[in-house]
Amino acid sequence: MQEKYSFTEIEPKWQKKWIEEKSYKTEENSSKPKYYALAMFPYPSGDLHMGHVRNYSIADVIARFKRMQGFNVLHPIGWDSFGLPAENAAIKHQTPPADWTWKNIANMQRQLKGMGISYDWDREVATCHPGYYKWTQWMFLEFFKHGLVYKKKAAVNWCPSCSTVLANEQVVDGACERCDTLVTKKNLEQWFFKITDYAETLLKDLDELPGWPEKVKTMQRNWIGRSEGVEVKFALEERPEKISVYTTRVDTLFGVSYVVLAPEHPLVLELVRGTEYEADVLAFIQKMNGLNEIARTSTEAEKEGLFIGSYCLNPLSGKRLPIWIANYVLFEYGTGAVMGVPAHDERDFEFATKYNLEIKTVIMPLESLPEEKDKPLKAAYTSAGILVDSGSFDGLDSDEAWERIADEVERCGVGQRQVNFRLRDWLISRQRYWGAPIPMVYCEACGTVPVPEDQLPVMLPPDVVFKSGENPLATSRSFTETTCPKCGGAARRETDTMDTFACSSWYFLRYTDPRNTEEPFTKSAVDQWMNVDQYVGGVEHAILHLLYARFFTKALRDFGYLRASEPFQNLLTQGMVCMDGSKMSKSKGNIVSPEVIIGKYGADTARLFILFAAPPERDLEWSDQGVEGCYRFLNRVWRLVAQYELLIKGTRKHIPTGSEQGGLWENLDSAGKEMRRQTHMAIQRVTMDVGTRYNFNTAISTIMEWVNALYLYKEQPTANPLVGREAVEGILILLAPFAPHITEELWQEIGHTDSIHEQSWPKVDETALVQDEVTVVLQVNGKVRDRIQVAAEMSAAELEKIVVSQPKVLEWTQGKTIIKVITVPGKLVNLVVK
Repeated sequence: MQEKYSFTEIEPKWQKKWIEEKSYKTEENSSKPKYYALAMFPYPSGDLHMGHVRNYSIADVIARFKRMQGFNVLHPIGWDSFGLPAENAAIKHQTPPADWTWKNIANMQRQLKGMGISYDWDREVATCHPGYYKWTQWMFLEFFKHGLVYKKKAAVNWCPSCSTVLANEQVVDGACERCDTLVTKKNLEQWFFKITDYAETLLKDLDELPGWPEKVKTMQRNWIGRSEGVEVKFALEERPEKISVYTTRVDTLFGVSYVVLAPEHPLVLELVRGTEYEADVLAFIQKMNGLNEIARTSTEAEKEGLFIGSYCLNPLSGKRLPIWIANYVLFEYGTGAVMGVPAHDERDFEFATKYNLEIKTVIMPLESLPEEKDKPLKAAYTSAGILVDSGSFDGLDSDEAWERIADEVERCGVGQRQVNFRLRDWLISRQRYWGAPIPMVYCEACGTVPVPEDQLPVMLPPDVVFKSGENPLATSRSFTETTCPKCGGAARRETDTMDTFACSSWYFLRYTDPRNTEEPFTKSAVDQWMNVDQYVGGVEHAILHLLYARFFTKALRDFGYLRASEPFQNLLTQGMVCMDGSKMSKSKGNIVSPEVIIGKYGADTARLFILFAAPPERDLEWSDQGVEGCYRFLNRVWRLVAQYELLIKGTRKHIPTGSEQGGLWENLDSAGKEMRRQTHMAIQRVTMDVGTRYNFNTAISTIMEWVNALYLYKEQPTANPLVGREAVEGILILLAPFAPHITEELWQEIGHTDSIHEQSWPKVDETALVQDEVTVVLQVNGKVRDRIQVAAEMSAAELEKIVVSQPKVLEWTQGKTIIKVITVPGKLVNLVVK
């Protein structure tokens, strides 16, 4: 055995062997229970970063652990390879997006293999491959058939820098999540997925996911935003139309002092046409078109509005109400109209105060006096209370009034109860090239026609021109000019491509049957593996990918293509990798390259540090000293096995377990028993930490303590070779998921010919955990004065008799009176003396 740990020789050797022998290929038709371990697949940006290392190391530990526990593990990898960065690179470097993407994929493949991740590479997929996006297009057509796809003209989020539409979820603090450019509004014909049809079940089924972090479920609940309210119709004065308002506070209906329409509401132009208000309203609308919804609805944004010269009527009181437009009301949300109740809504109070509108109190606190209702308010009262100035509903508490007023609205035919959701339909159109083309054509005779399934995939053409601000697909005549699938006449292809999240919303299903050319997956394959048992990825995808993937899964279930209702049974959201308190990023110049670390210390050290430095769900602070420490530990393991090699040489290669052990351990001395106790305590702790809590940092810490104990045991003159072998093999097996290369090498060095990664995870020998003797601390007035070894089962009374006769205790109690004895059996005895 080499004296020195040489990762530069060991790691490439084993990586080559694992790849050539397809060591981690998923078994077909296995009788073992299945386990699907998956990390979110990466965008092929060119190089792995430390966040990737953390993400994939976590998932790999889980996959390796489950294999050793006897599961048939599916652990695949692929590439989320469509997207705007490739197109921007094409413009910048005059390189086809496909060339740039596949080059990056090849490099990141090499890097992942260099980390020793146990992927089944035969199942690798890339969303930009025609064999994959053919089925993304097929999904679009299935959704279209089932009424979950539609096209409409809408005011959409527009990034002027990327020259493309963004979904609401892709706008962060009013800016494009990709380039940080402020987002504006633009009216375009766009394709939508009708995710709102699944709002109720997406919300309800979160309760069926106990394995998800509460933080993520709360984020999804808030984004879906279910509310129970009443849609009330306010009749226009001297016109037949009515304004529909959705409110969750129908108990405040008698306190409405004005109604606000969104500037984009179609009634606005009708009401101001030809009036003195028209010019000012048009200018206001133009101003609002230049702002995104975040800027308009932010709590910090100043409320701006304009009276449009028209009135409507309160449906119950008949009160005449002025109609305004304001920046904080959006046409896309609710009905595009709100009722202003300034006395009982903070936003309305701010608006009414600014524009000197009536503030009428209709709910009073329980303890208030009747005359207080006429006092000017300094702030809106938004809590429950008793109704006043509300006609026949006066004196009711607000909860009862809510129900009674809702009943009255419905009885009078001026509204109805309704459940609303904050969730909007998913806008999937992108005016870009590098994405899955939307499989629709436009025919003058037949209208909008879906591409037949046997004509998929609609391929991306090579003859496009990349210019900033233009949709490249529109420049390709070979693509745009086609024939109508219905009548055979001239037709034009849709030039929008799909949001890349459409591709990533079903990739976990494709992994179950990745080489199928006839369908996206067979039902038998997908039902065998779904759902994913453990999913690992960033919390930043809580209301993007994770919500969309749930929608796709539920829709495909309803179409009859699979059985699973949820894609991911358990979810682990790992923290960020930080340096000096900030997330590692190129812009901040605080990037540490994984290749540099692996080149200097090896992949096992990189993996070990990234898993040891912090619990997986927390942010990890980078530490050069921590990396050095993990490297030293692996060298220490290497030396330990080298030193034990001679001691265990010639012992039986496989130590029997359970009842097969017979009297193997009966005659051990106390040191041997203690070493076995530490071995099985470590097995117990690591199994719990890795298999249940995913506390990889504490699991590694336990292995480190175990190594220290084994170093000390080696110095015992009566060190038992079998005890040593059991501990050495146990350490290597339990360390193997974290550091797969060094453990594979050392496993061979101690005489094995099979792979350590094919070994069964050790089981705890409960008899080894039983202690014959324990160390008891002796205290006098709370200060430690001695320690003694006693029988583990010794009673408190027996222990106290022995303690009072110990020489050191006698020394500290001489001439004093023992007034109290505090005993914790098996741990300590404290004598209180005076």
